[in-house]
Amino acid sequence: MIEALVVAISLSWLAIIGLLVAVLALTRQIGLLHERIRPVGALSLGKVIKVGDEAPVFNLPSLTGGALSLAGVDAGGLSTLLFFLSPTCPVCKTLLPVLKSAQVKERAWLRVILASDGDEAEQLSFIRREGLNEFPYLLSPEVGMAYQIAKLPYGVLIDAQGKVTAHGLINTREHLDSLFEAKSLGYATVQQFHAAHG
Repeated sequence: MIEALVVAISLSWLAIIGLLVAVLALTRQIGLLHERIRPVGALSLGKVIKVGDEAPVFNLPSLTGGALSLAGVDAGGLSTLLFFLSPTCPVCKTLLPVLKSAQVKERAWLRVILASDGDEAEQLSFIRREGLNEFPYLLSPEVGMAYQIAKLPYGVLIDAQGKVTAHGLINTREHLDSLFEAKSLGYATVQQFHAAHG
């Protein structure tokens, strides 16, 4: 009888260990699936700005030198990508090479402006460390508040006439490309285009 009890308890423990392994495997799979099902295109979170709205006008100094006029009609006929970032945002740091590439490849029609808030010394250190001297860099909480930026990194595309043409949360190169694509399609986001053409 004791042998039967020992066998039953042993089998119970084996079943518990098996279930634990199965739960861990499922947890891992759920994590992998979660990574694979990212939103298509930059996710628009802005509640205030809409495509077609006039972008708020700011005349501010750049931390990388000179004064900067943001929004309004661009004399050079360039669109502007206003990219909100932070030195403490790891995703922002992974996108810096993408922004540098876009600055070069899209320079015929686009200028890239970086915007942040916080401690000036920390921002200057970030600019030096990441080699961001070629970008105009705004340090102004007012700019972020005007666009009601709640999550980073976030991009706002403004056309040469000073109107918002697209905006959204940017976590990957594809999200940035989707802002450019949304602009060319005439929608705020790729999601809006898909919803309209279902």
